[in-house]
Amino acid sequence: MDLIEFSIRISLAALAGIFIGLEREFRGKDAGLKTNALVALGSCVFVLISLEFRGEEFVDITRVIGQVVAGIGFIGAGTILQHRGKIEGLTSAATIWCSAAAGCLAALGMFWELGIISLLVLFINFIFTIIENKLIRNRRLKNEKENAD
Repeated sequence: MDLIEFSIRISLAALAGIFIGLEREFRGKDAGLKTNALVALGSCVFVLISLEFRGEEFVDITRVIGQVVAGIGFIGAGTILQHRGKIEGLTSAATIWCSAAAGCLAALGMFWELGIISLLVLFINFIFTIIENKLIRNRRLKNEKENAD
């Protein structure tokens, strides 16, 4: 792989991570722009390294992708906390996992797929947070009404 192709792939991975991290950053989450950009970039670089060994005897380049998935699981687990009897950080962990997937797509040159997953993650995080907040607010109002009766 030449330097231009390498630069395009890692740049698109980092941009996808930044794009995915936008919603997390706007919501004031610790795993925001930088975290998601670096996760996407790192996973992209590891896959690109493995692609350099494509076709070699006794080499399975897909093992690196498996290790990225497992490794990101550990990072994601570090973002999950229990606070006041409530679990927090699950969405950030899942978003980090998706950023790693985006980095893998960029490394493999699957640019349309990269764009689709980036948009879909942002859409899910943004739209479903709005829906979730409305449901929580309605549940809270219902509970307050029941307790007042």
